[in-house]
Amino acid sequence: MLDADRIVDRAVDDTGLSDFGGGSFREGLGVLTGALGAEAELTELGETILEMRLRGLLVNRLRIEDAYRAAPKIDDEAVVAPLFIIGLPRTGTTALSNLLAADPLIRSLRLWESSDSVPPPQTGTEDHDPRIAATAAGLRAMYETFPKMRSLYFQSATGPTECQDLLGMEFRAVHFDGMAHVPTYTRWVIDCDMAPAYRYHRRTLRLLQSQCPPRLWHLKTPVHMFSLDALNATYPDARFLWTHRDPAAVMGSVCSLISYTRSWVSDRDDDAGLGAQQIELWELALRRAIDFRDRMGEERFTDIRFEELNADPLGAVERAYADLNVALGDASRAAIGDWARAHPPGAHGTHEFALADFALEAGAVRDRLGFYLRRFDVALDGA
Repeated sequence: MLDADRIVDRAVDDTGLSDFGGGSFREGLGVLTGALGAEAELTELGETILEMRLRGLLVNRLRIEDAYRAAPKIDDEAVVAPLFIIGLPRTGTTALSNLLAADPLIRSLRLWESSDSVPPPQTGTEDHDPRIAATAAGLRAMYETFPKMRSLYFQSATGPTECQDLLGMEFRAVHFDGMAHVPTYTRWVIDCDMAPAYRYHRRTLRLLQSQCPPRLWHLKTPVHMFSLDALNATYPDARFLWTHRDPAAVMGSVCSLISYTRSWVSDRDDDAGLGAQQIELWELALRRAIDFRDRMGEERFTDIRFEELNADPLGAVERAYADLNVALGDASRAAIGDWARAHPPGAHGTHEFALADFALEAGAVRDRLGFYLRRFDVALDGA
């Protein structure tokens, strides 16, 4: 069984370091490991996978704190007006993230530096940092072991990734719900104080940009919608690109992805209840995000529809940049266009799923989330 104290001790042993920069992470780690032990029904392999995952987050945190101790001026770095991609999962957030990452004037959180952030990347060596090869080897091993992930969620070592590791180092991230059946933790995390998580998120960005500009960050993860007030308290000048798609076209895909990733660590069959759980979860996220937008105003938001992104990716980015007053020069426009042409939709295979597999029906999904469909005039898939 996973034990929080043992995971902490092993991270200390792995690094020879003991300063975590405070103990605020311990609450979330305790709730999470408790839920994993009581609810997830982990296999032996599952315990190994998740113990390595949680320990890795703590190892990275220890090394980040050691880097700050060696160079305290990193704390003076400013993270100015970052761009956050939000929206329901499977609505084009990953495609949009890759398009922005192609812009040479945008600084993205790359997979290879997300979970192994020290030493911070340097401009002169970032393209051949040894962590790139190590990350690529890990991805190859994952896709060989779990081949469906190629079509479900394809990543590259140098491509942008969700900023879940940055929140995960505080163990305050809804992403853990996708890794295992942990309802106690999920109930806790959607209502916990997210301020420590976003402070550590910013602390990591300051380190990563310290020797590797440009410094207009773009970050992405749908789970930011649960906690935009906490995000805003840390990044009061943040701007948001919100992707939209018919939820009846995406909720089955969301459930299929979670069902698959949970199967890596447990033999539980969660499919019958997964649809209802995910609809409830993402309804809450949408309501919170809409409420935040109503209070903050429209000027910090732009909307990108899935069909627009597929039909004219460069045009969608051009319009979003204009809405948010982000400069788009010729070099950026060319790089984004080149990426779009080289990566057409479906390049890594298609994802087959059925809403009925998770006790969902398209009409019921649209009725439940009708407030969202009406607010953003979201086109129904196939209509």
